[in-house]
Amino acid sequence: MVLVSPSLLAADFLKLGSEIDMINRSEADWLHLDVMDGSFVPNISFGFPVIEAVAKVCEKPLDVHFMIERPERYIEQTARLGVMMMNIHIEACTHLHRAVQEIHAAGMKAGVTLNPTTPVSMLEDIIGDIDMVLLMSVNPGFGGQDFIENTISKVTRLRRMIDAAGSHALIEVDGGVHAGTAPRLVQAGVDVLVSGSYVFKSASPEQTIHELKNL
Repeated sequence: MVLVSPSLLAADFLKLGSEIDMINRSEADWLHLDVMDGSFVPNISFGFPVIEAVAKVCEKPLDVHFMIERPERYIEQTARLGVMMMNIHIEACTHLHRAVQEIHAAGMKAGVTLNPTTPVSMLEDIIGDIDMVLLMSVNPGFGGQDFIENTISKVTRLRRMIDAAGSHALIEVDGGVHAGTAPRLVQAGVDVLVSGSYVFKSASPEQTIHELKNL
């Protein structure tokens, strides 16, 4: 069954406590948190004070996506908050293998994120060492963007690579995930769906999560 990781970026931050309560009640598997620095991506979201506050009340594992330069600087700080998965961009990390080792040593799972135009072939030499690949299906930095169609074939190529390597890495997709795109992504081989606006802006977020879980 597909895993669902709603994106906190689309939540109502004036009602963050009730939004987390909804996540706790729902069938969501994880909670996705996007950290943006205004440099690697053209936006600033939130940082460690928000992650720490969420970690205290969220009953679901935290799936934290760092859209920042040199994310390896924050591995220990992230681990101290009890984060389950630390996602770092291949484009932002010069020494990726070392960073993955350090994430594992800190007790977290390691995810590697690819921007829309970064080919999956870049992962050939590390696919056996990581726990998840996050494919961006929109340009990172803003919510509510249209889905990039090439992502479907990109998922297919990545699934072939993972299977050929005997890797256990999950495939996660973030951006434009909704009723029209989610079934196609799952059919192509996606394991984890990140969905922000489609979940949090819906009339019944818990029902929307249920429907994504049962594709």
